Amino acid sequence: MKGIRTSKAPGAIGPYSQGFISGDLVYTSGQIPVDPVSGDIVEGIAGQAEQSCKNVGAILDAAGSGLEKVIKTTCFLTDMNDFAVFNEVYARYFVSKPARSCVAVKTLPKGVLCEIEAIAEL
Repeated sequence: MKGIRTSKAPGAIGPYSQGFISGDLVYTSGQIPVDPVSGDIVEGIAGQAEQSCKNVGAILDAAGSGLEKVIKTTCFLTDMNDFAVFNEVYARYFVSKPARSCVAVKTLPKGVLCEIEAIAEL
């Protein structure tokens, strides 16, 4: 096992890693829409979904993988009314259409609207 660390995605805000490589797979921690440079969170589900996708991509890149190699995602939304807009953004990044679960949750860290975690091949 090897931990993944990159400044191109937000640092962990708790006792966890951005991701791990185990065998031929990369596991990312859930990525919320925090800009890794400014620490800001953009308003609205479209912008937040975009930043979460970018953060997942940065971790995968640091591991030597990429969004095109994702085989499974788990997505968390605080409001299922955001599902259609979230899907529009998600589809631009996860073009290989990996297996996915998408669930509604009561709240997410920092009051964000979405979070995405992924499993990818190296």
